[in-house]
Amino acid sequence: MTETHGVHDYDLIVVGSGSGNSLIDEEWKDKKVAIVDGGVFGGTCLNKGCIPTKMFAYPATTAVHGLDDDRLGVSMERTDVRWREIRDRIFGRIDAISESGLEYRQKLPNVDLWTEFVTLRDPHTVETASGQLLRGRQVVVAAGSRSVLPELPGIDLPGVHTSDTIMRIDDLPRRVVILGGGFIAAEFAGIFHGLGTEVVQVNRSRRLLRDHDEEIAERFAREASQQWDLRLDTTISSIEQGSDGLDVTLESGGSSETLAADVVLVATGRVSNADSLDAEGAGLDIRDGVLAVDEYQRVLSSGEPVDGVWALGDVSSVTQLKHLANAQERTVQHNLLHPDDLRSTDQRYVPHAVFTNPQIASVGMSESDARDLAAVQGFDVTVKVQDFGDVAYGWAMEDSQGFVKLVARKDTGELLGAHIIGTEASMLIQPLIQAMSFGLTAHEMARGQFWIHPALTEVVENALLGLEVPGN
Repeated sequence: MTETHGVHDYDLIVVGSGSGNSLIDEEWKDKKVAIVDGGVFGGTCLNKGCIPTKMFAYPATTAVHGLDDDRLGVSMERTDVRWREIRDRIFGRIDAISESGLEYRQKLPNVDLWTEFVTLRDPHTVETASGQLLRGRQVVVAAGSRSVLPELPGIDLPGVHTSDTIMRIDDLPRRVVILGGGFIAAEFAGIFHGLGTEVVQVNRSRRLLRDHDEEIAERFAREASQQWDLRLDTTISSIEQGSDGLDVTLESGGSSETLAADVVLVATGRVSNADSLDAEGAGLDIRDGVLAVDEYQRVLSSGEPVDGVWALGDVSSVTQLKHLANAQERTVQHNLLHPDDLRSTDQRYVPHAVFTNPQIASVGMSESDARDLAAVQGFDVTVKVQDFGDVAYGWAMEDSQGFVKLVARKDTGELLGAHIIGTEASMLIQPLIQAMSFGLTAHEMARGQFWIHPALTEVVENALLGLEVPGN
């Protein structure tokens, strides 16, 4: 690091220690680098996002499946849930990874770690909370996102949590009210229900999982309502401290009801941290609430790329997914060192999954989006819905929840979208992601390989063969 007139100069400044931390490899050993993060080292996914939630979801889902085996002739009971043991097992591992990553970066002679929040003074200069100025020849903004808290009386009471804090509470709540209808709400409803908590999920609209295909959302709402108390077209008007925990007042259709809860989880989404960086004040463009970038992940100012300034992950993407952030990180890592050979991130087929019960996974277009595109471009759409219960492994499971839904072009067999709800949907969808990414038609995928019989993957094979496409 060099210092010029009170400014610390670097070859590279990385704002954020999640996916952005992976940018620093052997190529940077002879260059001076600053990593800046005022939060927990390792970012959201590791510390309070996708990894710990899935580590909670696994025992919860296992418990639900065990209790559900009664219909198969095997009776099980959930006799004990040791919340602190589960919590400490999860964070004992995660906190150690975070701490070791921090210590590793601190030991590198070419890397300065600034454990402070920062704002952007200009596209190449950040100011730390303590007033230090850092200037980078290149800057990567990978500052992530944060939970949204609505303006609501009682939102600051003890016992009101977001996904950032709920997993570290000391005891499993007996009663939880969850506000939200997206994937975070769905996952925590599944977790707490599976572990034996009385769950009430409140959603202000009629539709859950609005970013998913309509049939998937409808099936999930049906299954969720059979597991926990699902309140649609309902809002929370206030939260108060009551004699038996929190008093949560619900409003629906002109009437109100007050419920007692030990915990309220607010899961109404996350927003980019671009505003907390004052990116707009530094002259950078904001689009749809996130830092605007071009196809090469270059940050834009007045619609034009700023030389040497890049962004990746949730701070610059409305699609808040770790695997997308990782792909963007690999793009930026190359482009930082090869400005004459810029690469873009292929974001055509970014899949996503919801680890609730039943599990959900999707990639590509919903049926309605595909039909809208078809109307503009002049082709026909074919759709096939295949129930898990139609194949032999589904018989073994006595499954009545799951299905695969495929959307394709009728003239070419090109897969436009794939949507699965049911056991291990996040794994069942992977061959469909592969087919779409590498241009396999539905018939080529179905007949160009063996499908193990009687594995559950036969439901994917049968769905492919059920599409009205050439060759079928």
